[in-house]
Amino acid sequence: MSRAAVVWLTAALAVSAAAAQAPGGGRGRAIPVKPGEECPSGTTLVRVGQCQAPEWPAPSIVDYRPKSTLVVDGHPVPRAKFPVVDIHSHTGPTPQSIDRLIREMDALNIRVLNNLSGGFGAELEQRVSFIRSSKYADRFTVFATGLDGFRDVEPGFGRKAAAQLEADVRHGAIGFKIFKPTGMDTLRKDGTRLKINDPELAPIWETAGRLDIPVIIHTAEPQEFFKEPDLHNERWLELALFPDRRQFLNPNKVTFEQLMTERNDLFGKHPKTRFIAAHFGWHANNLALAGRLLDEHPNVVVELAAILYDLGRQPRAAYDFFVKYQDRVLFGKDTYAPAEFPYYWRVLETTDEYFDYYRDYHAFWNLYGMGLPDGVLRKVYYQNALRVTPGLPQTGW
Repeated sequence: MSRAAVVWLTAALAVSAAAAQAPGGGRGRAIPVKPGEECPSGTTLVRVGQCQAPEWPAPSIVDYRPKSTLVVDGHPVPRAKFPVVDIHSHTGPTPQSIDRLIREMDALNIRVLNNLSGGFGAELEQRVSFIRSSKYADRFTVFATGLDGFRDVEPGFGRKAAAQLEADVRHGAIGFKIFKPTGMDTLRKDGTRLKINDPELAPIWETAGRLDIPVIIHTAEPQEFFKEPDLHNERWLELALFPDRRQFLNPNKVTFEQLMTERNDLFGKHPKTRFIAAHFGWHANNLALAGRLLDEHPNVVVELAAILYDLGRQPRAAYDFFVKYQDRVLFGKDTYAPAEFPYYWRVLETTDEYFDYYRDYHAFWNLYGMGLPDGVLRKVYYQNALRVTPGLPQTGW
């Protein structure tokens, strides 16, 4: 294992030990560094050219929770200003949950909850049948998820998967979802990595275009997941918590850049198919790159699921992006958690400063509001989704 990975596994102990044994006499003594040189482990810059270790053992990253003394106006937003389509959810109604979901959605002003985990075949038919037979048939929709998770792809698979998609759309699916293993982890029957732009899959994208349904595609993970979790990796805590997110250990040795290149090649080869790039295409931390993606591929839109932490730390740049690309952004949340949606409303609707985010392992920083105009909010919350996904309820807005 690399030295960086060892640091990641032992960081909590190493920091404390380094502080006690820092060169120059231990705690409280200044350690000189050259211009541009980094402070030794366990110390921090206290003056130009001087580092120092704290006199007390440093707290762990999970225990340090400072309370801000900043006094600013706050405007929490418990309910979205306009009706919302959550295009990226993995929650659907059951006989036991449907009334509770409706109460929660009404309180948040979520008009439609779209379940991306719709399955295929009999499973999908069952979900759609329950929704249509309920008294809330216009509040829930589903996307199909593809034949057998794209496992063991071989010649002829694409035609079979396309036929299944066509059947699923007849039975009520309004879109198609591609999960993140496809293109990254999933193997073909011959043991090689299945690339998302593999020609064998082309019939699926062509069928989606012909049926006038969007494909929401989750390719890759945040780029820091592909890097060693050293003490410069801003996703250190998340990688330490969730083994399945450690793409730097991916046995296929695929890089973030490879996956983006293959995904963008797919977009370019199928211009008549509408694609929704989930999670802002993993470019919310690089809005110039997100803009190039949209400029080069008119058939692509992005959605907001699980990237609020990036928008909220660059509110002015994000505002400009949303205004410029106001027809190309959809609302999505991913995890259905009623307590978390108001953070999205607050970032999108207010100009509040420096307020808490809800998950420390996503971001150890605070958020700022973008204060989007009403016309942009309407498009992001529901109008763009209605255009991109014709199967959504088109009336009652």
